[in-house]
Amino acid sequence: MSDNQKYVNLDSGETIFFARELELIKSKSYDVKYADLKARSLLPVSGEAGPGAESITYRQYDHLGVAKLISSYANDLPRSDVKGREFTSPVRSLGASYGYNLQEVRAAKMVGKPLEQRRANAAKRAVMQLENTIAFKGDSASGLGGFISNPNYSVVSVGAGAGGGTTFKTKTPDEILKDLNQVANTPFSVTLGVEMPDTLLLPLDQYTLISSTARSANSDTTILEYFLKNNPFIKSVDWLNELKGAGLGGSDAMMAYRKDPDALTLEIPQDFEQLPVQEKGLEFEIPCHSRIGGVLIYYPLSIARGDGI
Repeated sequence: MSDNQKYVNLDSGETIFFARELELIKSKSYDVKYADLKARSLLPVSGEAGPGAESITYRQYDHLGVAKLISSYANDLPRSDVKGREFTSPVRSLGASYGYNLQEVRAAKMVGKPLEQRRANAAKRAVMQLENTIAFKGDSASGLGGFISNPNYSVVSVGAGAGGGTTFKTKTPDEILKDLNQVANTPFSVTLGVEMPDTLLLPLDQYTLISSTARSANSDTTILEYFLKNNPFIKSVDWLNELKGAGLGGSDAMMAYRKDPDALTLEIPQDFEQLPVQEKGLEFEIPCHSRIGGVLIYYPLSIARGDGI
């Protein structure tokens, strides 16, 4: 350590105070919740790869071959086999930091005042915000896939209603229900009954509309309640801000999917962590870090997107 640096050191009492304050801040920081960052609540999260992983690879296999009627002495039995493909996604690091200068630590100790908690919260918020953005929209420059941006699932353009528009606000409850059912039923239809979605997501405005609009003039049941009661697949309907403008031509979109780690996962090999304090001149900096592998969609046809709502 240089002569200039050694005078920055805290005395023993200040060091103990600072260490305790950081311990408290770290504990509090992990408890902060942000309702509008919904990636972890809407997508199955996997940390199976571990913090040392540089990429994540999964394999998909398909069965080949058909049987046929044969005679007792047949020697030309049809051959069955298995073929497989590999898919790989990179893992990237996310980072932020916060810190306190020497005088802030000493002043806080002198008056018995806790260090500023909001700085830790801001650093965590920055990391979680980027994680949320990548989870839904991906990051093409880094090769990370997102839930909304995946190009391989079924896309449905909803039809116009009697009023001439395709958006929910121009349609009757019956027309809105038709659109909801069309998108919800698409994975089941295109896979011939293999995939059954259980979750439907809409932009906030459309979600609010169906949850507050009556099914008919003579009903006290909302469109949302009626849909959940009568659709054979969907068990949960939620809102997602990122679906606003996510459809073709910048239109609003809704998505139906199976919320199951066998269908898709948000890969978080390393959860948010705060590293040891680093002394930099007259400041004490706390680096924050996490690792993300994007969203892996194992069965793209288990997801359908409806544009134009």
